[in-house]
Amino acid sequence: MSESGHSQPGMYGQGRRRRRRRGERDGPPGQNLSGPSRDREYQPRERRDGSEDPPGPLIQKTPIILAKPPAERAKPSQNAPASGAPVLEKPIMLMKARDDAGKPGTLPEAAAQSAGPGPSKMEKEGQRPTQPVYQIQNRGMGPSASGSVVDPMVGQSKLLHPEKMKHSIKLVDDQMNWCDSAMEYLRDQTDMLVVGVIGLQGTGKSTIMSLLSANTPEEDQRSYVFRAQTQEIKERGGNQSTGIDFFITQERVIFLDTQPMLSPSILDHVINNDRKLPPEYNLPHTYVEMQCLQIAAFLFTVCHVVIVVQDWFTDLNIYRFLQTAEMLKPSTPSASHDSTGSSGSDDGAEYYPHIVFVQNKARREDFCPRNLKNMYMVVDKLMAHSHLKYKGTLSILDSNIFPGLGQEYLDPEVNMFLLPVQENDREENLNKAGSGTYPLFSLLPGYRGHPTFSTMISKLRSQMLAMPRCQLSHTILTEKNWFHYAARIWDGVKKSSALSEYSRLLS
Repeated sequence: MSESGHSQPGMYGQGRRRRRRRGERDGPPGQNLSGPSRDREYQPRERRDGSEDPPGPLIQKTPIILAKPPAERAKPSQNAPASGAPVLEKPIMLMKARDDAGKPGTLPEAAAQSAGPGPSKMEKEGQRPTQPVYQIQNRGMGPSASGSVVDPMVGQSKLLHPEKMKHSIKLVDDQMNWCDSAMEYLRDQTDMLVVGVIGLQGTGKSTIMSLLSANTPEEDQRSYVFRAQTQEIKERGGNQSTGIDFFITQERVIFLDTQPMLSPSILDHVINNDRKLPPEYNLPHTYVEMQCLQIAAFLFTVCHVVIVVQDWFTDLNIYRFLQTAEMLKPSTPSASHDSTGSSGSDDGAEYYPHIVFVQNKARREDFCPRNLKNMYMVVDKLMAHSHLKYKGTLSILDSNIFPGLGQEYLDPEVNMFLLPVQENDREENLNKAGSGTYPLFSLLPGYRGHPTFSTMISKLRSQMLAMPRCQLSHTILTEKNWFHYAARIWDGVKKSSALSEYSRLLS
């Protein structure tokens, strides 16, 4: 100091500042060598214009970052808080920890560590669909569904119910050609039942199939899914159904309605229209019979249940026809790539469907237990040498129309069911006991000897849907695989050498 008591500028002013700047250059960054008392005077301040700010290691390094473990110091977080107090993560980080098999109640820091780098994962978290849609989309789709991007609309479409059919469509047209229009109504599931029907002309095949599938007896017959014969067609002796019609219900039951067997109207149509016959068929009646045998052999191969409809008991030609169709039935093909799984059975086994005899338009006398037993005995004798499953799976006694009658009374109980004549219940109620009786009895309906047609058709439908679903092939088929399987069987039936040889013998 000078004598006047003031400090000398050359000794303490610029020299002091020069040594301070040299200390800042030589020393480590962020360390002040001048002591705590002088640190406030020369602490760098933030400039408003930002034009001459020094590089930021001194300002941006915070104690909370230096205090982190070495594992996290190598990967610093970009959105770390500037303050020293830890900030809780968003609730979305807890959802991320749940996806990574984390337990509820995990700390946010542990959830962030298990999730890896935070910003990219958090940004993708908001774009992912909800968890239930992701699970539904991946269900049953194999390795191809393991992608990270899932369309929510596609996942929700898996929950939509199948399209409901309003009317039947063609599976085989009148030219005996296969149609592919039924493929859009089928699904990839194995819980299905296939029911086919055969019978003579005018026996009520289409009406029974409509009532078993989607309609009720109270509805107008013009709204049935399988069109029945109109009054005009009945008067001129024509047939309504041609080829094979297809209909599938919401319960995944496939119904196949067919053209009548040995139909005289089809034979008349072939003769009068000069239809060109295939070269292997010389006569029109041989061609019509071969068509019917092709359809019957096809149904015996692709159906779980085949219904034989009769309107009177009985025609022996029907049983001869069934035995011929069984003889010409193609053998069950071996496992193919279209199947979804193997059943584990022998490849040499043959599979036959259940066959049900429906006696339509039955009279009152047919419901007598003695007459019913005689009918069962005749069918059992005629079908004794058949491989078709014609007994033991459907019982008319289960309908409780013969109270008190034991199961042992109908010992050879075949699959036979009786349906009365379809009449209007309102007209039946008008047929009272008649005049001349007591007033109380005149109000009661006339004695019929059997339940109403509506009651009997509902009991038949409940037993039909509960039929055991026998195996159709050596593999378990889905609905779509069944369609391809049926197309291959139909093509094989048309080219069958056994049918060609049988037609040659008939000619």
